[in-house]
Order: sequence, then C-alpha cells, then structure tokens
Amino acid sequence: MKKIIDDIFYVGVDDLKLDLFEGQFAIPDGISYNSYLIVDEKVAVIDSIDAKFGDEWLANLEEVLEGRSPDYLIVQHMEPDHSSSIRKFTEKYPEAQVVGNQKTFVMLGEYFGAGFPANQLAVKEGETLSFGKHSLRFIFAPMVHWPEVMFSYDAATRTLFSADAFGKFGALSKREKNWEDEARRYYFGIVGKYGAQVKGVLLKVGSLDIDRIAPLHGPVLEGKKLTTAVHHYKKWAAYAPETDGVLIACSSIYGHTREGAEYLAAQLEKRGQKVKLIDLIRDDWAECIAQAFRFPKLVVAATTYNGEIFPAARNFLTGLAERNYQWRTVGFIENGTWAPVCARQMRAKLEDCKNLVFTEAAVKIRSALSEQSRAEIDALAEELSRNG
Repeated sequence: MKKIIDDIFYVGVDDLKLDLFEGQFAIPDGISYNSYLIVDEKVAVIDSIDAKFGDEWLANLEEVLEGRSPDYLIVQHMEPDHSSSIRKFTEKYPEAQVVGNQKTFVMLGEYFGAGFPANQLAVKEGETLSFGKHSLRFIFAPMVHWPEVMFSYDAATRTLFSADAFGKFGALSKREKNWEDEARRYYFGIVGKYGAQVKGVLLKVGSLDIDRIAPLHGPVLEGKKLTTAVHHYKKWAAYAPETDGVLIACSSIYGHTREGAEYLAAQLEKRGQKVKLIDLIRDDWAECIAQAFRFPKLVVAATTYNGEIFPAARNFLTGLAERNYQWRTVGFIENGTWAPVCARQMRAKLEDCKNLVFTEAAVKIRSALSEQSRAEIDALAEELSRNG
C-alpha cells in the first residue's frame, strides 16, 4: 500500500472492469475507489469502497495495520461505490465507531436496515476528532454532490480529504493523461449541476493551509497538480469558460447537416475564431457536455426528426440544461426536408437556463446546403465573431 505522508496511507482499489460509471459515463481507463488510513494512537479509516472489492480493501487495511484494529471509520459520502463495504467492515471490526453526520446515518439505515450501524458517532459542522498527533476537522459540503457529504481536514499534515470533489475518471494503475481532461468530464457529468454549492465549500476551505487534496476518485493532488485543480474548480463552479472560441456540436444523419457545421467552422476560422467541432452521435456524451462548458460560444447543428430534435442533440441539450448551463452565447443550425422545426425546440430546451444570449442570426438548411443557407451561415459566423 502507498504511504502518502507521515502516518497516512492509501488503501483503495482500482476497478478496471467497469465499463460505465453510474451506468452512463464511459470509463475506458477504469476508475479508482479511494480509501485512506491514518495510523496514530488511534486508527481511523476514511471511507470504504465498492462492495465488489470489499475483501481486497480489508486485506489492504490488514497489510498496513499489522494486527491493530481500526478505532473509527469516517464516512464522508454515502454513494454505494464508497459505502457498500461498510457492513463487511463492521462485521470484521465491530468495536470500531462509524463516524458520520445526521444525514449519513439516515442513509446508512436506508441501505442496511434501521439502527445500522450499532456503534455510531455523529459529528457536527466544524467539530474535530483527535487520534493523537493527527485530528480531523469536519467540513460539511451538502450537495457536492449528495446532501450528506462532508470533507475532513488534518491540520498536522495539511491534508484535505475531499470526498467526490476534485475526483476524476481513470484507474490509478493507468498512465495518467492531463488531470483536467478527465476531471472536467467527471465534474460536469456528475457535480456540474451544483456549482453554487461547490463555490460555497471552496469558500469554507479557502482559509485552510492545504498541501494536498485526497479525493475519493483519482490521484492525491499536491504541488502543481493541486494548484491546477483548485484553479479549474473555481472556474467550473462559476461556470466560467476556460478558453476562447466556438464549440460546434453536430448531429447529422446523411451528412448534409455536418456539411453545414463544417462550413460554419471554416467561416469562423477565416474570421480568427478558435473552433472545435464535435459529433454528438459518435463522440462520448460526457465529453461533449464537458466541452460545452469549456467554450464561451456554442452552435448546435441538428436535424428535425419525427417532428422533434434528433435524439443525440436532444440528449445533449437536456444534459446541459440539467447542469445549469449559463454565461454562454448560443446559436442553432436546423435541417429538414419538408418541416425543419427543431431550432425553436432546441432553444426551448435552454430557455430556462440563466445568462444565455441567443444569436439573432438563424440558419435553416432545407435538405442540403444552398446559396441561401450558406449566406445564413456567413451571417451567423459574422455575429459570433463580433461577440468577442
């Protein structure tokens, strides 16, 4: 097992077999279920892991403990990939106190039966639990991204245990790419709806002296990675774009809508705009969502299908609205042979979102590009280029 610093150890497990996280997010590089161990005068375990790996997790604990028994299990987050091994833990270590807040124990009862666990220790916001040299201060983080979530801060090592915040997709045994790419996909897929709550907890921990962040998925963040992660989280929580340019999100059946999207990309580039074109049908759904939050401008190009928005585009727009998409400029390209009507429906999907500006220029393709639709795309490119 990996020693993080002093008496703190990593005792988590990689899952390389799961294909879809939460049943919807593709994870070709797997996922880590992180658990941490503080070995002091008293022993504290911070979070359990998915039940499929419960035996492996307990073996990891035994390897570090060398015959000692845990005094506490700190439950920061009750989502089953972090809590479903708790019963197995309490069966092995019945004397250990399970530490959580009031909402934690309501959920434990719902998952495992009324009165579980028998040995409970309920903590409140700001309370501290000491193990000797180390102690944990509990910082509640409701709706980041469940209501019972809390962080734990060890002042002795300046370590923040951050539950699901600052997590990312990808197993630790896999070669890590840029942290922000999979962290962004994770954040906007799972946490992105709760930007206000993320901002709130960032303010709470902003006065702490933090040398490292230990999340429940992904690597422990130190040094430059820590600085990068905090920088990105502040932007993401504020729904602020990361880069200039235009994202064109396209769903095309026979290629004509794609041709319009590519023509728009070329016209924008001629006007000095950075452009990224994504395929809503073939590209990863969570990555498409994440990219929409990277850019300040978005154009959705879609076909009318059964009198509605083509499904891939409809799912994309629904995903944005569910995640409080805001502070962006949005335009549309619609296509249809006899009844192109999806542009107004696409706009309606986003009309309840805050602080969106819709372009005045509208593009209607009837079957295939024509002089008229090219002129409309030129006008859209011109408007988007004027707006920064």
